[in-house]
Amino acid sequence: MSTRKNVVVFDYGFGNVRSAERALARVGADVEITRDFDKAMNADGLLVPGVGAFAACMQGLRAARGDWVVDRRLSGGRPVMGICVGMQILFARGIEHGVEAEGLDEWPGTVEPLQADVVPHMGWNTVDAPAGSRLFAGLDADARFYFVHSYAVHEWRLETHNPVIEAPKVTWSTHGKPFVAAVENGALWATQFHPEKSGDAGAQLLTNWIGTL
Repeated sequence: MSTRKNVVVFDYGFGNVRSAERALARVGADVEITRDFDKAMNADGLLVPGVGAFAACMQGLRAARGDWVVDRRLSGGRPVMGICVGMQILFARGIEHGVEAEGLDEWPGTVEPLQADVVPHMGWNTVDAPAGSRLFAGLDADARFYFVHSYAVHEWRLETHNPVIEAPKVTWSTHGKPFVAAVENGALWATQFHPEKSGDAGAQLLTNWIGTL
């Protein structure tokens, strides 16, 4: 009996699905690119990529019923991972060119323009992962990941006061001003950077996620 994990890369028209597929297959997952509702619901893991504008990604996700898939999976404790804009849309709202759009609201917070002299933030950067991070397990503190973005979340607003519930682990990076680079929150994990473009460090990170499925 195969012990390989099945991962669906959700294809809603706004992500580098082929590079994500190759990266996941490289670390030992059985990968399918699809927007099929049942397959997305029943996979061991669901990966939601994203490139482009926040509002357009949300429109595409809703058209493919991806908002419903993400919500239902998380309600049942089924793992979901968002990448780049696929992470940003997990927040309550995004503001681009002065226009505000609603996100999935899994986390409070607003995706805003980066506050830096050079935008977009494009290239390799280190991150500051919290102690006990499973996402960054086995990675050196100076590991670098590949970023391509002009927007980010600069404030983490979710507070957890229930001692029974593990508080989210938030990883930060800095481009001009510190911003949220990754989140581990129960079944929902996400990265602002592109692990599928981050070489061996990204492969280790995806291996860590697959290991939790």
